[in-house]
Amino acid sequence: MTESTASSSGLLVLVRLAPDVTLKSRRVRARFLKRLARNLRDAVQPRRLELRWSRVLVELEGPAQLPTLERVFGVKSFSPVEAAVEPTLEAIVRTGEALYRDRVTGRRFAVRATCRGTPFSSKDVEIALGAALRPYAARVDLTRPEVVVEVEARGGQAWLLGPRHPGPGGVPVGVAGRAVLLLSGGYDSAVAAWRLLKRGVALDYVFCNLGGDAYERAVVQVAKHLAEAWSYGTRPRLYVLDFGPLQDALRTHVRPAYAQVILKRLFYRAACAVARRRRALAIATGEAIGQVSSQTLANLRAIEPAADRPVLRPLLGFDKEEIIAEAERIGTATLSAHVREYCAVVPTHPVTAATIRRVDDEEAKLDPNLLRAAVRGGKRVDLRALEPVDLVAPYLFVDRVPEGALVLDLRPASQFVAWHYPGAQRVDPSELLRQPHRLDKTRTYVLVCPYGVESAYVAERLQRWGLEAYSFRGGLRGLARYARAQGMAVPAGV
Repeated sequence: MTESTASSSGLLVLVRLAPDVTLKSRRVRARFLKRLARNLRDAVQPRRLELRWSRVLVELEGPAQLPTLERVFGVKSFSPVEAAVEPTLEAIVRTGEALYRDRVTGRRFAVRATCRGTPFSSKDVEIALGAALRPYAARVDLTRPEVVVEVEARGGQAWLLGPRHPGPGGVPVGVAGRAVLLLSGGYDSAVAAWRLLKRGVALDYVFCNLGGDAYERAVVQVAKHLAEAWSYGTRPRLYVLDFGPLQDALRTHVRPAYAQVILKRLFYRAACAVARRRRALAIATGEAIGQVSSQTLANLRAIEPAADRPVLRPLLGFDKEEIIAEAERIGTATLSAHVREYCAVVPTHPVTAATIRRVDDEEAKLDPNLLRAAVRGGKRVDLRALEPVDLVAPYLFVDRVPEGALVLDLRPASQFVAWHYPGAQRVDPSELLRQPHRLDKTRTYVLVCPYGVESAYVAERLQRWGLEAYSFRGGLRGLARYARAQGMAVPAGV
């Protein structure tokens, strides 16, 4: 099975397939290889791609693209090709001695060879090339070598390889169908997404927003990383649903002990609605047994009937420490660490052993049109199309002061005394950025400065810390216009 384009000069890389690809039947393996080729093209836009039964040859622009291959599922490992030679034992040994002798000088080394369809065996290469390099090295060490010399010879070609790089393993994204994952932006859901991507599941995401725009921004950043770094070959969408009205209805109509379980049911129903739109086969979550009250085995059983398709929970048996460690490996930990927790509907004494019948009765108290409206009015985000400015600007500015928000005025004291928004606090912007941890993460902050430039910068930095912070659009004049519209007294000239 060969697929190639015209040859050109660049960095040739030998890609080895993950075991979950090579162990498949011929028909399934051929399908997986075709998908892997598609994903590799999306990841690195190779100059040349040659698809073989057990290897893939990829020609890159240069070494800077190598780290990207470490994030393509279905890849076990890969090595740059340092020399291509005639598939003869003499040519391999002659070129290998010249290429590797400086690297093995004074060090322990081993030769690893893989030969298929050649008149000589892998062992022949290892013995002959090892003997040629032995005079330069400290010694041969087949158990713990400091330098590994690798050779591949297949049919009419032979390659002398550079250092081996690990791939992520798994199977190519897209071979296992599509699912919709409930993404909160925290450690759990991001790692659950990565686990499913590794198993070949293409993902879209649903974010049920219980906070504000700053919360949305934090979740979009996590989703963007998953889409850009781990989802090659697909175009993931994030569906942002406003769950504010549903949260209010829960507080009003549902018994407090059942609020969190009902909220999870609504999450499931929202994800299933998006899954029907996207023709997804399942929904997925980052739930782990017993991690919070809604994730006891009894509560999971009571929540499950809300889904009209399978619910995938790849982290069901994980500890929190394991989840955080994996988040660090996949690059989402730093982003998730600053995602604010929204627990506004969590009761003091939540039910931990709900029954399906009781949960059905409580959920029946809610108007089903609220959920339909949230899904219909949701915003769809093409994650791969987002530009850096799209991750910042839309979430920084507000045109009003939300109820309960605290206005932080960044102007000098003399200007603050002349007029300030009622209840505002004057703060020094440098001091605020030095000690953002002093702010209450449960509050919303609106920052104001003369022209809205400095306040936007400070608000953006505070959002990175997981704070719900915004800059008032138009600066002081914008805030003054808003105050007058609210019937507040504002001196002339402000």
